[in-house]
Amino acid sequence: MKNPLICLIEDDPIMGESLVERFELEGYRVRWHTRGEDALAAFGRETYALVVSDIRLPDIGGDTLFRRAQATYPYLPPWLFITAYGAVDRAVELLKLGAADYLTKPFDLDQLMDRLRLLSQSRPPTNEPAGRLGRSDAMRRIELTLPRIAETGPSVLITGESGSGKEVVAREIHRLDPRRGRAPFIAVNCGGLAESLLEDELFGHEKGAYTGAVRLKRGVFEQADGGTLFLDEIGDMPMLMQVRLLRVLQDRMVLRLGSERPVSVDIRLICATHHDLRERVRQGLFREDLYYRINVMHLRVPPLRERPDDIPWLAEQFLDALAQAHPGERKRLSAAAEEALLGHAWPGNVRELKHAIERAWVLTPGPWIEAQTLFDSDEKTGGFQPDAPLQAYLESCERRYIVTALASCEGRIGQTAERLGISRKNLWEKMRRLGLSEPQRNGTP
Repeated sequence: MKNPLICLIEDDPIMGESLVERFELEGYRVRWHTRGEDALAAFGRETYALVVSDIRLPDIGGDTLFRRAQATYPYLPPWLFITAYGAVDRAVELLKLGAADYLTKPFDLDQLMDRLRLLSQSRPPTNEPAGRLGRSDAMRRIELTLPRIAETGPSVLITGESGSGKEVVAREIHRLDPRRGRAPFIAVNCGGLAESLLEDELFGHEKGAYTGAVRLKRGVFEQADGGTLFLDEIGDMPMLMQVRLLRVLQDRMVLRLGSERPVSVDIRLICATHHDLRERVRQGLFREDLYYRINVMHLRVPPLRERPDDIPWLAEQFLDALAQAHPGERKRLSAAAEEALLGHAWPGNVRELKHAIERAWVLTPGPWIEAQTLFDSDEKTGGFQPDAPLQAYLESCERRYIVTALASCEGRIGQTAERLGISRKNLWEKMRRLGLSEPQRNGTP
């Protein structure tokens, strides 16, 4: 992004002038506000690359400003807070709510600029390479918070619908963890095992602990020692196992079945669920003390229907993986197939998309995957559900319309622009914004 625009919210005139001078020297444009209310009003008039805000402001607190901005505007740029040492707890709470980062006073200006460069590059145009988690704003925002989460090491609760990619986020946190990233990442599905089997899986057993226990078995806590333990679908964990899990988290000690000697474990815990755990606590199905123990940091992974920008990107990832597994059989999506993907509601989320691509790969003999091979013939592939954000839905409609027009014009930009009633330049701008590259011809649908 050329000359990104920064929103600076700082009432200290000396610090404000110093920051403005340094930002402009580094090539940024700056809008400096000394009051939170003024900055909030400006969000409706300006498009910022990022926000730098003090937590202590003369009219409203920076945390209040952040919450009000979140409630008022659907998309916010990365937000970095400046805070005194005594307000670090407030800054950490804001990280949980979606803030990008914070610095404590006094801070080094070079350190601040390093953070700003990273944050200002974190929202590339959609035609540039996406991050490791996706191309959508929602996944980019999540990805932006992960280095700080990985570095500070709190327990993390990841929520989202089944198949939305919660384990992918957990693995990325583990990969970024400077202390545990090279140690084991162990995953277990708490909802996929009976209570007796889950106990054995979690805590292990001694030889002879029960009939059939012919050798010592270390549970996943011991297997993950020094690394990360990912407990998927923890909301389905039986109450007795919740009690034992809470004790392990408090004592950092595991007692195998049939043993009298506890074993010390050092793990980083990441949990995931598709349930509303607060509601399950209210219903008496989940322990409140365990809920607060695992919910130090909360991340919500949106369903795929709320992030349509990720659909073509994910489809290409799956196609690339299949091409690597089957050398010489690279296949691509036709325009009609991509339109079908964008028009589907994806109740099974990313998992369903992966299976659809794999199915189409098997059923497609040639290099181009068509729409009819993606889904079962009797399956309805209606549009996005009404709970998807309006802007995301409108962009998906625009994208599908342009893809269809390009296909009907065999990729000819001038002819497509004429058919759409816009200029070539306008069409190119729309294609860049929507992540559409120039169509290849020579047989491309």
